Amino acid sequence: MSEENTNLYTAKQVQAMDHMAIHERGIPGIELMERAGLAAFELLRKHWPDARSIAVFCGTGNNGGDGYVIARLAFEAGMQVCLYQVGDHTKLKGDALSSANQLNGSDVKRLSWKSDSKIEADVIVDALLGTGLNGEVSDHYRDVIEAINISSIPVLAIDIPSGLHSDNGTVLGLAVRAERTISFIGMKKGLYTGMAPDYVGELHFSGLAIPHDIYASFDASAMAISYDSQKSLLGPRSRISHKGQNGHVLIIGGNHGFSGAARLAGEAALRAGAGLVTIATRKEHASCLNTGRPELMVHGVEQASDLAELMDRADVLVIGPGLGQDNWARQLFARVLESQLPMVIDADGLNLLAQNPLQKKNWVLTPHPAEAGRLLGQSTKEINADRYAAIEQLQKSYGGTVVLKGAGSLIRSAEPPTTVCTEGNPGMATAGMGDVLSGIIASLMGQGLAQDDAAMLGVCLHASAADGAVSVEGERGLLASDLMPWIRKRVNP
Repeated sequence: MSEENTNLYTAKQVQAMDHMAIHERGIPGIELMERAGLAAFELLRKHWPDARSIAVFCGTGNNGGDGYVIARLAFEAGMQVCLYQVGDHTKLKGDALSSANQLNGSDVKRLSWKSDSKIEADVIVDALLGTGLNGEVSDHYRDVIEAINISSIPVLAIDIPSGLHSDNGTVLGLAVRAERTISFIGMKKGLYTGMAPDYVGELHFSGLAIPHDIYASFDASAMAISYDSQKSLLGPRSRISHKGQNGHVLIIGGNHGFSGAARLAGEAALRAGAGLVTIATRKEHASCLNTGRPELMVHGVEQASDLAELMDRADVLVIGPGLGQDNWARQLFARVLESQLPMVIDADGLNLLAQNPLQKKNWVLTPHPAEAGRLLGQSTKEINADRYAAIEQLQKSYGGTVVLKGAGSLIRSAEPPTTVCTEGNPGMATAGMGDVLSGIIASLMGQGLAQDDAAMLGVCLHASAADGAVSVEGERGLLASDLMPWIRKRVNP
């Protein structure tokens, strides 16, 4: 990835970059539009080489202007082109109007969209609505988007799928489901999280050859990260290292009926490289929880005072997997909060924290949207409406490092920008995945990684391990425990 690709921006920032390129660097706007159209057309020919006909849907803004360039290039290449102008064509102006006028006199079919129109093409080009959309998609555009989505024809979206919010990834009433999206100048941060993964398809980028120093004028609003970008944190071990140097993780949880959660977190911590892992759990589980994984040390604890000796030997704590919210859980949680050890809080640990909020610098919180809602006193819907805003508020309210899980998991520390993981898959929507993540992050912290680094690498390693697992046997039926061998592969790059 290039730097301008890993750095993510708001729509306003990218518009400002475009303005700077035109008005300060002297690149004509029509030239940038030509470059965008050419990049999109080359992508179309590369990925759909057998396509002989395209339907191009153009709106009335510059996004539509890009569509007109694509239509012209396709026609010149001998393809059958059907162009639909959606919206009042008299609103076309500037560079978009110039691009449209270049089709005058050609044999390109230029049609107005009607409710009974039928799309016939090998590929659809979505150049309807660009990054400036903030309100709900209007009825006329809704009709077109609905027709595109039910057509079963592959879609190439220009800059962003129409109807998707470019800053937060929410759907503004309705959005185009693209097979591929090509974004220009700067990657928009809304393409990576929220509802975006269900609409963007495979993501491509073209900087349109604008001067690289333009990017230096803008601080990234977010940053895209992956396992490949983070794995350099996993340096080689000393040839004389011993288990005590690789971190002792203490996992507290596994209440009645939920012992498996603590077990998953413990095994994940071991597979991620922890030297020692202890589980503090219900006394009834102590004799059987490490069956099949004898490397786990398991202790039954009945009251908070039973944790003292275990915590004295630990380097990092995990509390929450299978913890519950009964009196036993509350006592243990209160005792853990008194500790100065670094810690990871997940699951019911987060639910208990939401009832009595406080701040710490040396913890990692790993909520999913429902838990994040409880922490902030909001609904899950409100959290998902702007995940970037939610994680920023979580970090300000609770301190430390926060991981907001979900498609396009976000990581936020006291120092911006927010980072977003570009890996993972729907197979991860299954019980125990969060427990595995908490064990991985704690393990990396115990091995000496800085808290923020452990969170970023942990999220990406977890997602990449899941991608590896589904590459063999598919997404459906993926179990959290299926990640264990893949975790070991990923911590040994």
